[in-house]
Amino acid sequence: MKKVVSLLAVLGFLTFGIANVSFAANDQKTDKAATEQVADSAAAPAAAQAELTEDPDDAVNHGLHYTLKEKFIQGGAVWMTPVLICLILGLAFVIERIFYLNLSTVNSKKLLNKIEDALKNGGVEKAKELCRDTKGPLAAVFYQGLDRYDEGLESVEKSVVSYGGVQMAKLETNLTWISLFIAIAPSLGFLGTVIGMVQAFDDIERAGDISPTIVAGGMKVALLTTVFGLITAMILQVFYNYLLTKVDSIVNDMEDATISFMDILVKNK
Repeated sequence: MKKVVSLLAVLGFLTFGIANVSFAANDQKTDKAATEQVADSAAAPAAAQAELTEDPDDAVNHGLHYTLKEKFIQGGAVWMTPVLICLILGLAFVIERIFYLNLSTVNSKKLLNKIEDALKNGGVEKAKELCRDTKGPLAAVFYQGLDRYDEGLESVEKSVVSYGGVQMAKLETNLTWISLFIAIAPSLGFLGTVIGMVQAFDDIERAGDISPTIVAGGMKVALLTTVFGLITAMILQVFYNYLLTKVDSIVNDMEDATISFMDILVKNK
């Protein structure tokens, strides 16, 4: 339940941020239109003087800041919105996994030393209490092994292996959703491009003439969906590979730690 609440909170935060960006874009477009009207009503010499004194760096910065939002609007809400939803949901799962994996990372050597000291000084119950109070999948695996300590080392080993597989599966939770959004985002972009090209040819047919303006405008709008779909997939792919590397690191550390854990139990048997 906590994971669901945290995921919804992250999703709401990202959605609220996107909404603020959209409102800001609309306000900026309104302000820009009003400014253009005032500029058109001004005298020609004043406009020419303003163009001469305009800072090129400010124009470049303005273009870099608003180009992405303008292209998103030009691409059309019907096909750009699903791509944006894929990006928001994918980033929400990415953030949730990053927090979970970081909380699951522990110093295995330090934990093993504490367990060995607890077994020597307080026995199995103290070691179980230590594992119960320690967060992370590694401590949970050790607790399951210690809980079957009285049944023999063979039973402990089976319990550690079985519960270790369960914890490894938990580490990979939601990664399939991220890979799904990586595959869907470009597909939605390609679909929007194909439909946009069909609409562009319909415009040419209605116009009765192959006008460069009609062709270029229709193709540009159609290809924008593919561009945004590919950008979304690339962003999520980077995070996905990072999460896979993180999971592999934790799993390898768990496997090495469980071997050392069994050696400690054999030594203290």
